[in-house]
Amino acid sequence: MPSSNSNQVDLPDLYEAGVVELQAGLDAGRFSSVDLVKAYLARIEEVNIKGAELRAVLEVSPVALEVAAELDAERRTSGRRSRLHGIPVLLKDNIATVSSEGLNTTAGSYALLGSVVPDDAGVVKRLRQAGAIILGKTNMSEMAHFRGSICGGWSGRGGQCKSAYHPKGSPCGSSSGSGVAASVGLATVTIGTETDGSISSPSSSNNVVGIKPTVGLTSRAGVLPISAAQDTVGPMTRTVEDAAIVLSIIAGEDPKDRRTLSQPTPVPDYTKALDVNSLRGKRIGVPRSSLPSADRSLSPTILKVFDNSLQILKRLGATIVDPANLPSADEINKMYHHALYLDFKIEFNEYLAALKEVPTGVRTLEDLIQFNLDHADVELPEHYSDQSRLIESQATQGRDKVYGKVLAKNLELGATRGIDAALKEFDLDALVLPARSTHTPAAIAGYPMVTVPLGFFPDDEPMKDDDGPIVAYPAPGMPFGISFIGTGFDEYALIGMAYAFEQATKVRLSRRALPEAIPKTQLKF
Repeated sequence: MPSSNSNQVDLPDLYEAGVVELQAGLDAGRFSSVDLVKAYLARIEEVNIKGAELRAVLEVSPVALEVAAELDAERRTSGRRSRLHGIPVLLKDNIATVSSEGLNTTAGSYALLGSVVPDDAGVVKRLRQAGAIILGKTNMSEMAHFRGSICGGWSGRGGQCKSAYHPKGSPCGSSSGSGVAASVGLATVTIGTETDGSISSPSSSNNVVGIKPTVGLTSRAGVLPISAAQDTVGPMTRTVEDAAIVLSIIAGEDPKDRRTLSQPTPVPDYTKALDVNSLRGKRIGVPRSSLPSADRSLSPTILKVFDNSLQILKRLGATIVDPANLPSADEINKMYHHALYLDFKIEFNEYLAALKEVPTGVRTLEDLIQFNLDHADVELPEHYSDQSRLIESQATQGRDKVYGKVLAKNLELGATRGIDAALKEFDLDALVLPARSTHTPAAIAGYPMVTVPLGFFPDDEPMKDDDGPIVAYPAPGMPFGISFIGTGFDEYALIGMAYAFEQATKVRLSRRALPEAIPKTQLKF
């Protein structure tokens, strides 16, 4: 009989454990989903408000243990439903969950505390059908960073989310809590949303993998909106494999989101793209003119490590075309996001109107602005008082004559004369860029990006307050990532390339988070 110590060694380390490893343990009966939920809840308790005070998780589900027990019983009697059966998942707080389960959906705002959504979000339905356990909601930049110019990762309800890699490090946003929670194993799977950088940026800054899907691959039904033209929902995990597993489950058509009805069918099993030889024979372009200047957050450290990574891509069999610039790059760098302000007012008001109940009485964007003024102590504290984006959106007069032209121009800049033009001109399979401040072309095109860890700032990296006066980025020891970018619905190819790079470099494993930010609780027999 093996000793208890040898058994303990066999249990997954929750700092790094992936879906496949956890499923193997669950199938073998070495631990249960109840055990897993208890462990994750304890890990959250250690470092979320106490200890390192990461403030990555807003609230946990009061029924998670009950659901876990039901799924354990189902596993024993009829087997597992999917690769996510019995796996706890943390959701960004702008993704709706039915109030009967005891979780709020507020986008981090007290204005929506206690509001009753009409139904689970489309992606939540898919997760539940797959047997996933909704563990809780993650903190985020309030209103998905569309409230105003405030520090990344702050919300009225959650306070300032912090990086696990530096005490004053910015988690970036707006899917801040999802990135931080995944980075130290507060859950194996987290879900984020992106309009322009809100998955790729916090994935990059927290040493995790993020997939920003093509707009229309995953349902936005039940997600607090900014703009249907750009909003998308995607996984944030520690590995490309886990992200591929999750995307395979949450992707697909949803009658409540008409944009999803035009996607290619069937949804691929993205795990079949996980091939270490995926870069062999590929042509990868570097759109240099889309790199931000040094005064726009691109540290020389990032550029140096990125340039070194191109040599790695070559060794993995890729041909590098450098530069492979987007014809529209200069125009994108100067663009004004007119459509977002028009869309937000209309779509946010529609979201509020569909709520069954709003205890605060906030039923319009105008109400929200006034609520923040009336509750300035919690919603507009010092350093977090800006709500200029809300005000500018409220001032719009609907989708005017300019709106259609702006949408068409965005697609022209991002796709026709942007990503697609570069792919065609240089006969490319994908583009690569450092993930910091390079997401707008894919955002306005509605195209996919897969972000994976690339490196870490050295211990003597100068700190900057690029993300606000309270948190810093860059900062010593903070992570940064690389993004693989392609044309519409090209996730399968991008996942393969990102996986090959990840497996060759294993950057994530080269530096751990701060000791005080890593929970000590592990699974036990």
